[in-house]
Amino acid sequence: MFASVLQFLIIFSMAPIVIAGNVIECPLFTIFTGIVFIFKIDAFGLIFAITSSFLWILVSSYSIGYMRSLHEHAQTRYFACFALAIFGAVGIAMSKNLITLYFFYETLTIATYPLVAHDGLPEWGHKEEESEKAREARFAGRKYLAYLLTSGWCFFVAIVLTFYLTGTTDFESGGILTVGSASRLTLMLLFALFMLGSMKAAWMPFHSWLPTAMAAPTPVSALLHAVAVVKAGVFVVVRVVCYIYGVDLMSALGLGIILAAVASFTMIVGSLFAIAQDNLKRRLAYSTISQLSYIIFGVALLSPKGVTGAMIHIPFHGFMKITLFLCAGSILVATGKKNISEMAGIGRRMPVTMLAFTVGALGMSGIPPVSGFISKWYLCLGTLEAGELVFLAVILISSLLDIVYFFPIIFTAFFGKPAEWTDGGYKNEKTEIKEAPLSMVVPLTLTAIISIIFCLRPNTFYILELAKLAVAGLVGGGV
Repeated sequence: MFASVLQFLIIFSMAPIVIAGNVIECPLFTIFTGIVFIFKIDAFGLIFAITSSFLWILVSSYSIGYMRSLHEHAQTRYFACFALAIFGAVGIAMSKNLITLYFFYETLTIATYPLVAHDGLPEWGHKEEESEKAREARFAGRKYLAYLLTSGWCFFVAIVLTFYLTGTTDFESGGILTVGSASRLTLMLLFALFMLGSMKAAWMPFHSWLPTAMAAPTPVSALLHAVAVVKAGVFVVVRVVCYIYGVDLMSALGLGIILAAVASFTMIVGSLFAIAQDNLKRRLAYSTISQLSYIIFGVALLSPKGVTGAMIHIPFHGFMKITLFLCAGSILVATGKKNISEMAGIGRRMPVTMLAFTVGALGMSGIPPVSGFISKWYLCLGTLEAGELVFLAVILISSLLDIVYFFPIIFTAFFGKPAEWTDGGYKNEKTEIKEAPLSMVVPLTLTAIISIIFCLRPNTFYILELAKLAVAGLVGGGV
């Protein structure tokens, strides 16, 4: 906990320096000519670093309460891998070039595998379990590796080809590739390789690893969806679009429209899948698939407000989604319930948890006063700025679908009648379920409150200012 707080304070202290226009770089070593393992702090990277490092403090506290309450095995391995995951996420945020980013990108994949497969991996010296839960966890872990290691190879090939074409892998505002770098077909195939290398973003049809990974403990799900893994995927997409290709080249090749179409498909279909899920974590997983594509969608618009909306949706979505997953974990610990159909009346038993869940759901639907309203507002303005009214309709339809799959959960929780409910109250007051331990309730309460603060004051943690600074260097002011 001390290390997590210290890490956040160090990262946050860099924000005023970057906003003042200064550059922070830290070269470590040269691999060979033109390839240096080097860190650089820019405005966009700092948004991701601040988000992941702050949320890690809360998820760590929550994990302690969760793992101890359920008497989970192999907690030393669990927390070690948890720390390696944030190491990978922050390394990705602070990478100056594709080579450095690739190292941390793959580190994140390997470090999170034991977390996804946790229930199926025995403690050292113990026999492997043969329960259904353990087999499901091992299958989830294998599928996780199959998708993301394959993705890593595509990413590596794309990096090698980029270096061959340009002689560098450094991130530059406006991109390092040009129309003259290679033929149109080559540049489009290279972009396809980069997108395949970004399967962590869970865009369809390369998304099925994410719902399967819900076999992991709930704090791991929160880490996957809000702090590290999927955010690393969309972070890479934004890096490639804005800092490798650049807005001008994306427009010239027509890649923006293609990417926006893929994102739109994922936004709508992901929401439709979410509606059909009774398991709460799986519904949240499909919600994540849909919401991540808002970020891809925003950057694909190639307009100042669209890219701004994409960048600020990274932290805003992170706080809202982590609230929802922490609530799901608290419900599991306090009641043992996983399915929405079993949660009738749970809002009366766990009011703090379900109020926090309501805040997260409102934000995901783009309803004020939660931060999701701000990022969706920028995305809507981005579609108008780009002159794409069809995509404006996509955002509005997707937001309506968010309401369709979130609000029945809230209604069931607060107004549904459980089996033990009578007109006079609970049949047995002694069996009434209380809130989860404070170490779990406090983090989800804080993330819910901060999600509201972000709507009222979007520049909290310098988020909006950093986004505007980053976008000004990419597509020129106007945000």
